Amino acid sequence: MTRRPSRATVKLRTVRKGDLTVFYEQQRDPVANSMAAFPAREHGAFMTHWHKIMRDPANALKTILYGREVAGNVVSFMRGDTREIGYWLGKEFWGKGIATEALSLFLRRVKSRPLYAGVYKHNIASIRVLEKCGFVMFRPEGEDFLLILS
Repeated sequence: MTRRPSRATVKLRTVRKGDLTVFYEQQRDPVANSMAAFPAREHGAFMTHWHKIMRDPANALKTILYGREVAGNVVSFMRGDTREIGYWLGKEFWGKGIATEALSLFLRRVKSRPLYAGVYKHNIASIRVLEKCGFVMFRPEGEDFLLILS
């Protein structure tokens, strides 16, 4: 049985430059890359990307803490004229309810609706996290599913 974390154990905070090293290592995991259908970036490209998105005031970026550990991140950004969300957790934090709790906390802060989330269709766990947080299937996009929170 998956243990749901208490609200005291999952927290969000502003992304710090020091978090980027952890995020970089987390995004290099080949299993996570396969689940997300997103290739790992090399170090320079990863840091350039994060420094760019950290400067954009239209983005909402939070570090997910599990206890005192950096478990991952959750973000909201504009893609064209739609607002999207995304999250990434280190593999060692999967299956503990952390993503669901973190996304739930994040959605209380990001009030913009509708919000969209693209998910590779074989990523059942991520689809389930989104559904638990109120997202519904909007339309299939080839190999991806697009979910919406109204």
